[in-house]
Amino acid sequence: MALMESRLAREEIPDCSLTRFVFEHVGRWPEKAALIDGPSGRSYTYAQIDGMVRRFAGGLRERGLSPGDTLAILSPNLPEYAVVFHGTLAAGGVVTTLNPTYRIGEVVHQLKDSSARWLFTISHFLPLAQAAAAQHDLEGIVLLGDAPIDNGEIPFGEMLSAEPFAGVDVDDPSETPAVLPYSSGTTGLSKGVILTHRNLVANLVQTQSAVPLQPDEVSVAVLPFFHIYGMQVLMNNTLRTGTTAVTLPRFDLGKFLEVIQNHQVNRAYLVPPIVLALAKHPMVDNYDLGSLSTIMSGAAPLDEGTAKAAASRLGSSIYQGYGLTESSPIITATPPQFSNPGSAGMLVCNTSARIVNPKTGEDVEEGGDGEIWIRGPQVMKGYLNNPEATATAITPDGWLRTGDIGHADSDEFFYVVDRLKELIKYKGFQIPPAELEGVLLTHPDVADAAVIPVADDEAGEIPKALVVLKPDAGATAEELMSYAAGQVAPYKRIRELEFIEQVPKSLSGKILRRVLRDAEAARGRPPQGAETKR
Repeated sequence: MALMESRLAREEIPDCSLTRFVFEHVGRWPEKAALIDGPSGRSYTYAQIDGMVRRFAGGLRERGLSPGDTLAILSPNLPEYAVVFHGTLAAGGVVTTLNPTYRIGEVVHQLKDSSARWLFTISHFLPLAQAAAAQHDLEGIVLLGDAPIDNGEIPFGEMLSAEPFAGVDVDDPSETPAVLPYSSGTTGLSKGVILTHRNLVANLVQTQSAVPLQPDEVSVAVLPFFHIYGMQVLMNNTLRTGTTAVTLPRFDLGKFLEVIQNHQVNRAYLVPPIVLALAKHPMVDNYDLGSLSTIMSGAAPLDEGTAKAAASRLGSSIYQGYGLTESSPIITATPPQFSNPGSAGMLVCNTSARIVNPKTGEDVEEGGDGEIWIRGPQVMKGYLNNPEATATAITPDGWLRTGDIGHADSDEFFYVVDRLKELIKYKGFQIPPAELEGVLLTHPDVADAAVIPVADDEAGEIPKALVVLKPDAGATAEELMSYAAGQVAPYKRIRELEFIEQVPKSLSGKILRRVLRDAEAARGRPPQGAETKR
């Protein structure tokens, strides 16, 4: 298949800063709730958030923040996250977002690599922030919460006592960095992704064009704001469109369902593990989720069976999207006028794509699997301090090599199979782990599953499944392997299966197959007593 262009109409991309774009229409709904803290009920209107952003920007300027300085955020989802994020941008700074589950070495690496001068955090993470500050010089730590100020931290409320700052003008949005999220990658230390103001504004335009939000909608903000999906599709997109977002600091199924019920949430942006819980967990039946009409799933492939099961149980429409940190993030989405539960959607506007043989660099034939390459205004400027990685990821003529394997059908709907580096190589055949995981999840006894490669003298690699059974389920390893074998080509057959208690996943919902592979390599064999069948 040769070059593909988006079927959606091209859109004009405003030439402005991200914060100016996000808050452009605040005057239309000043008294409407913008952000609500789910656990406490603390709520801010659009006028309040806008004012807090300007005062926080003023506080940073009064304390010496210069244009281009970087502020790091180490916090779970809270309404104040948006204030700090956009206050920093309004002051002319750059934001880098830290994963709250990071250990000290990971925090220090990101602070040093991003040259962060400021850090915002909450009381719970203050010891971690102080330990990191001891290894990296910071101008200041801004603290939200009631921890005693013992090392010169600046209370968040004190920052808001400053004179409002209207915001800096960004001379060249296409070149000026706005955000430095860090991509976990597949090997080595995480890399800073340079996303410009134009990258982020463009992707908000592209997202709204494909899957429009309306001001009367309510969403649940459980996906972490530090991750590009939560940052853009949830936090920035909802603020831009005048909707209300109810934040949750972490995923807890009961709290999540309670928020949907109590706040009459009608739209949820989720990841496959949460969709899986909605499809299978018995707790779901204890809540009235009738308001939930639309679910968008992203960050990892969602198998069609799970999508249909959740949609049927909830009476909701479920659509998928696909993207990367390096693409701000949305590349494909499913517009509401289409129904294609197994697809990741079609190209968003102003976006081109190719499906390429990763070995030859040539386009594959229509319907064939290959690496997805994309080009558009949402593609990152590059990796921070890493020109070699940038040159590997982006071709000289501007194509982003996504590292994902997939194909497009005759209607140019995309199907993402798996990560290029996670394909299992069995006797020369390529097996996508996500496909086998999807098959296993259709079995009524299976609560969750992951598939990894295991070294084999004869085949090179074989697929091994790690399965979480539902409580009181009685399926055996042999039964599950036989069940999966009946639905895939012979070379894709699962050759080993082990039962485990939990599949490790990132906060964005991706299966941490690397953790499982490392554990397998470290022990050399399954633990004694585990039920394994080959």
